[in-house]
Amino acid sequence: MDIAQLTEDFAIPGVLAFNEAPGGLIYAAITSRAATATIYLQGAHVAAWQPAEQKPAIFLSRKSELAPGKAIRGGVPISFPWFATRHDGRPGPSHGFARIEPWTLAFAALADEELHLTFTLGPTALGRELGFDRFRLAYRVTVGRTLTMQLTVVNDAASPLVFEEALHTYFAVGDAHETEIAGLDGATYLDKTDSFKPKAQHGLVTFSGATDRMYENTAAACTIDDKAGRRRITVEKSGSNTTVVWNPWQEGAARLADLEANEWHEFVCCETANAGVNAVTLAAGASHTMQARISVEAT
Repeated sequence: MDIAQLTEDFAIPGVLAFNEAPGGLIYAAITSRAATATIYLQGAHVAAWQPAEQKPAIFLSRKSELAPGKAIRGGVPISFPWFATRHDGRPGPSHGFARIEPWTLAFAALADEELHLTFTLGPTALGRELGFDRFRLAYRVTVGRTLTMQLTVVNDAASPLVFEEALHTYFAVGDAHETEIAGLDGATYLDKTDSFKPKAQHGLVTFSGATDRMYENTAAACTIDDKAGRRRITVEKSGSNTTVVWNPWQEGAARLADLEANEWHEFVCCETANAGVNAVTLAAGASHTMQARISVEAT
């Protein structure tokens, strides 16, 4: 669907418009009394969200290519149908194909000061090539003073569908060194920086080096204390039993071509997910919904 058709079908004067980035990606530009936001149709990728009277809450790398078929660095990539490397050992792009495929905008409406949008994705040539040809995804995004993202997976096959998923959210912070995450005390995690050894979280999550942790069997809300930014960001979730916390630190950032050398200290990832031991087995004809609701308060 091109910009002209999107505009005819969904534009809301002064609230929702459609534009094309220099790299060729089409995006929805959202402006309301409650917030501003940017969502790319490739990947149904929330790239920016700034509640009224707050600083931007979502980080986007200044080196993201924003080109067709290229993963966007930052924002909220959707990982599906696997997280990181493919869980069944077969080849496929990192974090699956959903984040690099064009989605369809199916619905947009303003209710009071919140904008409600629904994006859909079905089987594609790439998905079929990778063995996923009987599924449907619906992604409902509500942009307001809070940001709600709800991903529904439907299994249209006659056999169970096993998948992993994540809303791989990059949260903007004043300085990762001064950031703490509450809500994971007592949870067990796999430490990717230490050969995936299982470890227990004691107290707050802090950042003093490369961090890549998959917290298993946790449905708890998390609060990001952005001390340098003088605010708290809360992530409440449902339908999710995994939380992933990630920051590449200086040495990891140096290996990422789409991240500026000093940008690693401007974000932390706190991801709503179902991965690893919490991968979803979805019965034939069934659906599964995972949701994250994000709010910000000044401190």
